[in-house]
Parts: sequence; structure tokens; C-alpha cells
Amino acid sequence: MPPLVDTIAALRARRKDFRNGGTVGLVPTMGALHAGHARLIEEARRECDHVVVSLFVNPLQFDRDDDLRRYPRSLENDLDLCRQNNVDLVFGPGVDEMYPQQPCVTVAVGRLADHLCGRHRPGHFQGVATVVLKLCEIVQPDRAYFGEKDAQQLAIIRRMVRDFDMPITVVGVPTVRESDGLALSSRNRQLTETERQSAPVLYRALSEAERQIASGVTDAAIVTMAARAVVPNNPELRLEYLEAVDPDNMQPVQQILGPVRVAGALWVGGTRLIDNLLCTPPRSSQEVL
Repeated sequence: MPPLVDTIAALRARRKDFRNGGTVGLVPTMGALHAGHARLIEEARRECDHVVVSLFVNPLQFDRDDDLRRYPRSLENDLDLCRQNNVDLVFGPGVDEMYPQQPCVTVAVGRLADHLCGRHRPGHFQGVATVVLKLCEIVQPDRAYFGEKDAQQLAIIRRMVRDFDMPITVVGVPTVRESDGLALSSRNRQLTETERQSAPVLYRALSEAERQIASGVTDAAIVTMAARAVVPNNPELRLEYLEAVDPDNMQPVQQILGPVRVAGALWVGGTRLIDNLLCTPPRSSQEVL
């Protein structure tokens, strides 16, 4: 098994061993690791001399206590996946180690969190940005790896790194999917067998948006209406949002004249799933710019 440390002091002591030995890649996670996380680790392993994986269920980014309690935890499986992918060091602190006192200084994320998940989960991205800033300060990586499934999170982290002049390269890694299109997520473990059969409808809805945009439809309202229509009228399915936004600032667009990120959140029973696709219109539409 890779070495597991659970204190900041122990992590920093181990980090000194890397200082003169090349680049360090950080893969921040909340545990419950799956093949999507493995892809992040593979990218870090390919590009860096040393790889650190953090396992920390961050309470600051949960807007509901029941969601925090239900979040899956599987330390032994996580360590095994890290071992299989040649991780050099695993950082698994407790809440008291990361937050010995309730933080009074946190990261404000501004208008990047006005829409999509930010609108429906107040304070979520403030918690995400705060813990990522702390992890980067503790680990001091050269590169940090995040999945594109959480596109809004990725945009916020990139902006935070740029605004704070952090000497870190943020690497976005494409979403890993099941054969039916369902994006891999730790929350998929919460789905019942019947719910799992319904869950890929979110990907199908986003794929319809992609098809509309590729065919030349430029009105975002028409695109998202067609995509929403893919989700059946089912009491077990509730589409929280489905929007087309600018990939950089996460603001909604009305006319699609260049690449857009179409993102959605779907409740399947009591489990909330998110996904997105980067959609590019035909060249003729982009030439209008």
C-alpha cells in the first residue's frame, strides 16, 4: 500500500523527500475512488515524478447534512486503487485536522458560481475553493488534476489559481463514462438497480443538445428545450437544471456562435447527478463572430 498520512505535519515532512526529486502532482478527491479517479491519477503519474492523492470528505462544500452523512466512504478500496496506480503518498486527514476551528476566512468565488450548481447549492463552491486552496498550500504541487465532469468546479479552480498567482498548472481530464454514457461518479453507488437504469437519461439529454448545436441551431433556448424533452415525465426523475453556458465564465448564453458547455443536474430518486458536454457549432456559425 502507498504510505498514508493523516496530519499536515506528516504530509509536509514526507513532501520534503520530493523537493529535490522532480515535479509533484496532486489529485484532490473526497475518496470513494473509481475509474474516473484512476484516470486522473494515470495522467498525474504520466506527467509528474511524484503523485499525491488526498482523501478528504470536505464538510464545507455540502449544503445538506444528510448529503454529507450519505456520501460514500471506502478507505481500504481507495488505498488499493492508489496502490494499483503507483501513488507515492496518500493524504487522508480528519475534519479536525483540516479545520481545527470553524474557518472565518474562506474563498469567495463571485459570479462564476451564479448559475448551474452554484445557484442550487449555496456555499458549495466557496467550500470547494477553500479546501483546494488549503490542499495546495499543504502539498505545494506543481500540477493539480480535476475531472471535466465537474466543469464549473474546474473553471473556478482555474480562475482561483490565476487570480492568486499560484504556481500550479491546473489540468482538466476528460470525463470517464460507463458503456451507456453515464458519467462515473462516487454518487452512482447510491443508486438502486432501477435508478441506475434510468440515470443515463441525463447524458442522452446532453447528447441531444450536442446534436442540435452540431446541426446549426444557434438559439440556446431551442437547444435546451429539445434536450430537456428527452427526460421523461417520471416522478423518480427531476431535472434541476440544463443550461448552455460560456465555458470560461460559466454565464448563460442566448446565441451559440462558438463552443459552449451544456451542463445539467438530474435527481434520480434521492441522488443528485451532474454531467456536461462541450459542444461546438459548425464552422459557419463560428464565422459569424
